[in-house]
Amino acid sequence: MSTTVTLRIDGRNVTVEKFSTILDAARTLEIPIPTLCHHPDLVPYGGCRLCLVEIKGAPRPVASCTTFVKDGLEVTTSSPRLERLRKTTLELILSDHPRDCMTCERAGDCKLQELAYFYGIRDPRFEGERRIYRTKDKNPCIARDMEKCILCGLCVRVCDEIQGVAAIDFAYRGFRTMVTPPFERELDCEFCGQCVAVCPTGALTGAMWAQKGRQDMRDVETICPYCGCGCTLTLHIRRNEVIRVSSRRETLNEGWLCAKGRFGYEFIHRTDRLKKPLVRIVPKSEAAALVKSGWSHERAASFFREVSWDDALDLVAARLGEIKERHGSDAIGGISSARCTNEENYLFQKFIRGAIGTNNVDHCARY
Repeated sequence: MSTTVTLRIDGRNVTVEKFSTILDAARTLEIPIPTLCHHPDLVPYGGCRLCLVEIKGAPRPVASCTTFVKDGLEVTTSSPRLERLRKTTLELILSDHPRDCMTCERAGDCKLQELAYFYGIRDPRFEGERRIYRTKDKNPCIARDMEKCILCGLCVRVCDEIQGVAAIDFAYRGFRTMVTPPFERELDCEFCGQCVAVCPTGALTGAMWAQKGRQDMRDVETICPYCGCGCTLTLHIRRNEVIRVSSRRETLNEGWLCAKGRFGYEFIHRTDRLKKPLVRIVPKSEAAALVKSGWSHERAASFFREVSWDDALDLVAARLGEIKERHGSDAIGGISSARCTNEENYLFQKFIRGAIGTNNVDHCARY
């Protein structure tokens, strides 16, 4: 039984896997079809109706993201009728959307704005009542501006299908429909930011991104330092400062990040971040007593002095040598970190086993 299907799109034949959608087949041919509610890793939804196509013999256009391919189908992805329907749909969406692109965090990276640009929509034809919502979230990670929500459902689906949390869902019906946590409470979830990553408008953004910049950014690929998963991060840098973090879909983590990876980057620019090795100049027992008696952590910094890396490594080598000579190799143990690379962890265990001479070595991510 054949596992492939051949169809014709805009006069071009294409063969794709069975149970592919027309949208999948069109993208195989690099034929552009506009979408707002589609994501390749989520269950097809068909909510925005922008991906309508015409099938020869069908009475009306169909959503290409939810229509499966069949042998012999003849599909048209662009025609005066389709473009008129798409433009009208966009105008209806924009009629209930704030026109504050000048100050929106997603300006220049907004799918709705981009589609309005391509269809030349400056002033939507439709006027009427707009949904007005009060912004009330106080969390430091995710900012919600629900007046910019187009009800595409991407945030709801990614929270349920990818993250498995289902912290938000649709509430009410008709004009009052909105995406909200239960009982319209403030957002209180894992703050992974998957919803922010898939939102096509400025309805969901990083609270830390506000007024940090939208253009003239330099992108740097790196690895997340927080655990041993090794997720790939894209740091967006402006004026030598990391202003936001994202991840590309073509990575081992497929573009998904946790709260630490997406929002835990402020330590990079902390003024109290350690940049040089420190050597204790106050005995540990005495330092503990001083802290217990009321010394602040800032004053406790005087317990140490900065030294060069050569001096610090010489001190560590000398102390390890003294302990090994006096008490034997098994008096020493080593614990490595999941924040290190595999190569660094390999060298560490080799040092403990080969140079120190003990098998007392472990790893914080072993379990």
